[in-house]
Amino acid sequence: MDVVREKRDGATGAGAAAGAAGAVGAERADGADGAGGIDSASEVAVVAGARIGGGGGFAFGPADEERRRGVRRMKLIATGFLLVATAVYGLAKWAGASGAGAWAGYVAAAAEAGMVGALADWFAVTALFKRPLGLPIPHTAIIPTKKDVLGRSLGEFVGENFLSEAVVRARLRAVGIGRRLGHWLADPEHADRVMEQAAAALRGALTVLRDSDVQAVVGEAVTRRADAMEVAPGLGRMLERVVTDGGHRRVVDLVCTRAYDWLVTHGDSVMAAVQGGAPGWTPRFVDRRVGERVYKELVRFVGEMRDMPEHPARGALDRFLGDFARELQSDPDTRERVERLKRDVLARGEVQDLIESTWNAVRSMVVAAAEDDHSELRLRARASLLSLGTRMASDERLQAKVDGWLEDAATYVVTTYRDEITLLITDTVASWDADQTSRKIEAHVGRDLQFIRINGTVVGALAGLVIYTVSRLVGG
Repeated sequence: MDVVREKRDGATGAGAAAGAAGAVGAERADGADGAGGIDSASEVAVVAGARIGGGGGFAFGPADEERRRGVRRMKLIATGFLLVATAVYGLAKWAGASGAGAWAGYVAAAAEAGMVGALADWFAVTALFKRPLGLPIPHTAIIPTKKDVLGRSLGEFVGENFLSEAVVRARLRAVGIGRRLGHWLADPEHADRVMEQAAAALRGALTVLRDSDVQAVVGEAVTRRADAMEVAPGLGRMLERVVTDGGHRRVVDLVCTRAYDWLVTHGDSVMAAVQGGAPGWTPRFVDRRVGERVYKELVRFVGEMRDMPEHPARGALDRFLGDFARELQSDPDTRERVERLKRDVLARGEVQDLIESTWNAVRSMVVAAAEDDHSELRLRARASLLSLGTRMASDERLQAKVDGWLEDAATYVVTTYRDEITLLITDTVASWDADQTSRKIEAHVGRDLQFIRINGTVVGALAGLVIYTVSRLVGG
């Protein structure tokens, strides 16, 4: 970062330049060098105060033209001060030569120093934007020639002073976003606005998404997840809890009841099945008697299972289910058979069809709920927003949590992408046209900079008067 400082003749006492854009300074330098410039911090402040945006060129609108007219008016006023000082100097010299008295010397000294101050500060202000009188004096036309340096300086300035973790955290903590957000969300009108925007965003997202893509992604995710997860141990633990709690008994009751009713209703079918399986050499009446006996025993057995909770067959079923639950958890062969069955089921097209139909149903349900202002989804979401806002507005612990989350998120973005943000500033400034940039900045800050010339004239005159007076008093 270049730092160029200029000192002009201290004998004149003309003032230092300090611009309205902030710290545009030019210190007086030895008359022997006559070099002019400003330090880089001041250059950054000039660019920062100019409020420039855009690409390689600028469009000068009516507001810019009005600013430029104001700059021209102030230039005329500042030049008028120089001309007045020149006229006073000439008249004072003429009066002194005509024997007007000692006062003419004081006036001439003040006017002379005022002219020097006016010229020095005219040079300093002009050197910011162009070469004074077109002369190739070093360290002049600062903004056009050092535009890229200013851009880099501005980027570094913003990165160090605005994009630091401490600054971001302090600013967010002072703002109190959690409390403000809570008060904002607690307002029913604001909650309704949030719900409208969220519903519109949700509808838009579901409209943009293609069903085939979503179905493919969801289907693959579900099948991959299910394939990677061993289900046998989980099924075994679940079955063991069900058997222990007796939850399976209601299923057994239902099966026994339905089986008994079916047997009673379809006795002929049972008889036909028994007779059809008999050997061909047995007499028919024997087959019929055997079938009737088997049917009666089957009906009696199922009826007893239905009516007797402590039936031996029920106990045997309980023991079987308990053993099977333990085998699912510990027996490798059983677990492998279950895994094969799972893979066979997942590979069937019916499973993918089920996933697709589930997505279609969910999407239709969500879209319909989002479009309906009185749907249960929107009403519950609105109530949750209002409740959250009320809590955030009064609960300091929740406010602190929200503020902490926002601070962490903001500092992560700032610290991670600080270089990209500052590079955006640097590249943007580098893309600007140098001459147009200079004119744009001058239109914004040039009017205030003319006060430097006026102050230089006034302060120079006062300093010259003081120096001349002290010299007369000391020299007698």
